[in-house]
Amino acid sequence: MFKKIKLILSIFLFINFFNLLTAEENFFDEAKNKFNEKKLEDSKFLFQRNIVFNPKDAKSYLYLAKIYNFEENEKEEEKNLNTTLLLESNNEEAMHMLINIHLKRSNYSKIKDLTDDFAIICSNLCDKIKIINEALKNIEPKNES
Repeated sequence: MFKKIKLILSIFLFINFFNLLTAEENFFDEAKNKFNEKKLEDSKFLFQRNIVFNPKDAKSYLYLAKIYNFEENEKEEEKNLNTTLLLESNNEEAMHMLINIHLKRSNYSKIKDLTDDFAIICSNLCDKIKIINEALKNIEPKNES
């Protein structure tokens, strides 16, 4: 009798654990759908919730950065881009967005460093390098000696 109860309890726990794992994945999918529907507050909440369950999900941080970009919250955008790149250093979209932030700030040395890294990892956005280099010509490097 005790073995049957233990077996039933084990099955019950396994099913609940499986449902929890499935629910975690669905937060990202649902958040992305809300993002695509331009329901940014709902999307932001779901991406943040997904991060609670999946703290190493670089895509959620990237989408949060996109939301903060739309909200013109540069500090949070940059923070989420940096986290994306920490988790996924070859994320060219995040790196391109971070370069754009530093272009606005005219931060020559940071743009130069990021552009060098971007040139190494780019596969889909390589055409942006020329545009970045053109913008970089209009920024005066500061004498850092």
